[in-house]
Amino acid sequence: MGERPAPIEETSAGGVVFRRNGDRPAFLLIRDSYRNWGLPKGHLEAGEAAPEAALREVAEETGLSDLVLHGPIQEIDWFFRFRRRLIHKTCVFFLMESASGDACPQRDEGITACRWLPFEAALKAVSYANAREVLSKAGQLLTALDGG
Repeated sequence: MGERPAPIEETSAGGVVFRRNGDRPAFLLIRDSYRNWGLPKGHLEAGEAAPEAALREVAEETGLSDLVLHGPIQEIDWFFRFRRRLIHKTCVFFLMESASGDACPQRDEGITACRWLPFEAALKAVSYANAREVLSKAGQLLTALDGG
C-alpha cells in the first residue's frame, strides 16, 4: 500500500468581536453559507502577520471598519476534507471591540447573516465546539479586561 499524502497545511486568523451594550457586552456571530453560526476568520495573505489578517478578515466578512484589537485569545486547529484532500487548518483568534456595531454580512465572502448576542446566547448559538471554546475564553478575557 502507498503512503497517504500529508495533509495540506492552512493558516487563518479571526476575531471574537464585542461591543459594549451598557453593562452587558454583545458578541458578533456570523452565519456561513452552510447556515452554521461561527466567528469571522480567513486565510493569511503572503507576508501578513496574524493580527493584521484577523482585522482584515473580520472587516471583509462583517463590514466593520472601527475595530480595536485587544490581543490574542487562542489558537485552534482541525482537520477537514476539501476536494478529496485532507486539510489541517490552524486559526488564531483575537479579541476585538467595535464601537459602532454596524455589522453587515458580506455575501461575496459567503456570509449570510451577522447577529449580536449576549454572551450566554452567543455560546448556545455557535455551531462548532472549538469556536464555542474560543468564545468562552474571550468572555473570560473581557471580564479581566474590565477589571472583573
